Amino acid sequence: MSVIFHIDVNSAYLSWTAVEELKNGAKRDLRLIPSIIGGDQKSRHGVVLAKSIPAKKYGIQTGEPVVNAFRKCPDLVVGSLDHKLYSQYSGKLMEFLKEYTKVRAAGCEEGYTASIEQVSVDECYMDVTEFVKSYCSPVDGAMEIKNEVYRRFGFTVNVGISTNKLLAKMASDFEKPNKVHTLFPEEIQVKMWPLPVSELYMAGHSSVEILKKLEIHTIGDLACMDPKLLELHLKSHGRKLWEFANGVGSEVVEAEPPETKGIGNSTTLGRDAVTEEEAREVLEKLAASVGRRLRRAGQKAKMLSVEIKYHTFESASHQRQLEKATNQDEEILEEAMALFRELWDKTPIRLLGIRSAKLIKEGEPEQLTLFDPLFQADPKREKKRKINQALEKVREKYGDGIVTRGM
Repeated sequence: MSVIFHIDVNSAYLSWTAVEELKNGAKRDLRLIPSIIGGDQKSRHGVVLAKSIPAKKYGIQTGEPVVNAFRKCPDLVVGSLDHKLYSQYSGKLMEFLKEYTKVRAAGCEEGYTASIEQVSVDECYMDVTEFVKSYCSPVDGAMEIKNEVYRRFGFTVNVGISTNKLLAKMASDFEKPNKVHTLFPEEIQVKMWPLPVSELYMAGHSSVEILKKLEIHTIGDLACMDPKLLELHLKSHGRKLWEFANGVGSEVVEAEPPETKGIGNSTTLGRDAVTEEEAREVLEKLAASVGRRLRRAGQKAKMLSVEIKYHTFESASHQRQLEKATNQDEEILEEAMALFRELWDKTPIRLLGIRSAKLIKEGEPEQLTLFDPLFQADPKREKKRKINQALEKVREKYGDGIVTRGM
């Protein structure tokens, strides 16, 4: 049976900013005073991206406007947002986790490194099935990692432990900060079912409101519901939530070597998107960016994924294997919109992203069938390819914004 860790940095942006300030001689520790990361202290614009525990005591919530946070706590301190710094700390953490879990697998002469799947700048899954054999229990191994992270870097993490990724993530979200929690299948009814259904992974605001109308208030209520009824009201997402409530999740930690990673792009919106038309405008620009980068790299993608981050800062993503590899903007946009429609739960959107994966060289032959529309020459597809090539040359010479798509 697999043992999976989910490691999540506690209030990452604020913690990393605080650690860096202290290294540079700061007299204050942002984590110990009412403070946030997000927006601008003078203009008080933007939203709260991270908050300290003292700020939380004032009722300040992640995702709320900074101006509201100041109404709750006029003496609130705002730390500077620094994505470059966060990327550096994230890289150091992931590298440490890879190195620290190098142990000699039982009966093997070769060294062993735990598989790591990084899912955001501040969290990852680890398959530590072999690693934890060196300890009396998985909890002992997790405690050692948690403590070593703090000793080396000065920030804290939560570690969730289970047999699949879903339950490990749910466990890491239990009491914070600087904690280790387990959520094994036999613990689901005691530890997870009594929780409000809003705390279930992927249960967004709109879904929770529908579930409440069905008299579903706890994760346990959802787990005991007829999944067919949930599908009636929430389509395929209802079935997925029912599976999550019953602890069904993937055990596969999808570690990718750098050379196989795809090309992607994402953007945080100036204001939340609330309609499909608004989202399409953003996805169109992202598809053009991803397509252009694929073509410049001489590659095509056989898989695409779309990421949504809602205004509540909950994230969701969906991926699809493509029938034919592509690097054409229109085809990427078409697939991205199909994924978006399957994924979006009508909650206001803060961030959108498109990522390509399973890349192949542009000239690499693909197996076709006699029934495949691409088996014969496709004049329209070839015409679009030539148009994109011409536009690419214009943009390279005069800049990306010189040509825009007509309505």
